[in-house]
Amino acid sequence: MTATEPASPALKEIFNAERFEHIAAEVRAVYPAFDAPAFLAMANDGLDSLSVMQRMARVGECLHAVLALDYEQVLEILYALAPRLNSSFVSISLAQYVATYGLHDYERSMAALKYFTPFGSSEFAVRHFLRSDFERSMALLHDWSRDADEHVRRLASEGCRPRLPWSFRLEPVQADPRLAAAILDNLKADSSLYVRKSVANHLNDVTKDHPEWVLGLIEGWSLENPHTAWIAKHALRSLIKQGNPRALAIIGAGGKPEVRIHDLKVEPAVIRLGERITLSFDLHSTSPDAQRLVVDYAIDYVKASGATSNKVFKLKGLTLPGHARQTLGRAQQVRDMTTRKHYAGVHAVHIMVNGERLGSIAFEIVP
Repeated sequence: MTATEPASPALKEIFNAERFEHIAAEVRAVYPAFDAPAFLAMANDGLDSLSVMQRMARVGECLHAVLALDYEQVLEILYALAPRLNSSFVSISLAQYVATYGLHDYERSMAALKYFTPFGSSEFAVRHFLRSDFERSMALLHDWSRDADEHVRRLASEGCRPRLPWSFRLEPVQADPRLAAAILDNLKADSSLYVRKSVANHLNDVTKDHPEWVLGLIEGWSLENPHTAWIAKHALRSLIKQGNPRALAIIGAGGKPEVRIHDLKVEPAVIRLGERITLSFDLHSTSPDAQRLVVDYAIDYVKASGATSNKVFKLKGLTLPGHARQTLGRAQQVRDMTTRKHYAGVHAVHIMVNGERLGSIAFEIVP
C-alpha cells in the first residue's frame, strides 16, 4: 500500500455502531416493544476490542438479553427480521442465535437454519448441530443437497466441510471423508456456480488430509459435463500447485512439459514493502505437438529467522501449439497481510510448468 492509498476498513467494521442502530430499528419495526436503547448500550460496550466473529455473536447475545422471550417467540421475530437486514453477512448472526440458544429444539432450529441461509449463510451455525447430533444432521444435509434452492444445496456441502474457515474442524468428516460422499455426489454436476464452488472447496479441504481419496473419487467421475469438470479442476487446485502427477493428468496436463523459459525477469529487482513487482517470461515449446500446460510461480518468502517459506501462486492454464512461443506475466504487490508478514532479504521466484521447476530469479526487499 502506498502513502496515497487509503487503508481498507477492517472486516469487523461490518458490525459497527451504525449497523447496530440499523438492527435495533428493524427489530423494533417487527416487534414494537423492543428496548432499542438497552440493546445498543449492550452491543456497543467494549466494541473496539472485539473481532468480527465476536461482534457477530454479540448481536445474538444482546437480542437474547433484551427480548427475554421464549425461544419460539424469538424465532418468530427473527423470521420477520431476516428480510429487513441490509447485509447478508449481518444476517449470519440470526443463524448464530439459533446455534447458541436452540440446540435443545432440534427440528425447529434446523428449519430456522434452512430458512435463514438464503439471507445469510447458516454454514457456521449448522456445524454446532453436526457436533451435537452428527448422524441425524448429516442425514438432513443429504436431503438438503437435493433442495430446489441453491442456497440450501450449498449449505449441505459448506456446512460439513472438514476445514471450514473461521469455524472449528469437523473431526468425523476430517477423519473419514466418505461420510459426506453422498452429499457431494448429489452436487457434483450442480447447475449453480455458488454450489459448485462449495463442492470444490469441500474437496480441496479433503486433499489436505486424504489426497488419494479425492483423486480416486474424481478419477471415477465423467468429466464430459462442464459443471463436473469445473468442480474437478478447482477441487484439485492445491494438488495441482504441488505438481501432483495424478491431479495434473485429470485436467489434461499430466505429461512432462517440452518447453523452455526465456527472458525471465522480475522488475524492479529491489523493492520496499508495499511496492509492486512484475514477473515476465517467454514460454517456448520444443515439441511439434500442442501441449496442455499449467503454469504457476512460487516465491520463497524470507522469514524472521532467515529461513524461507515457499508459497505457490496460480498463473495460467493454456494449450501451447507446437513450437509456439507465448509471453506470460503477473504483477504482484508485496505487502503484509493477516496470513503473511514480509521481511527484508532476497526472495527467490521459481517458474513451474506442470509441476516441474524450469526457471528461477530473485528480487530483494530492503527496509
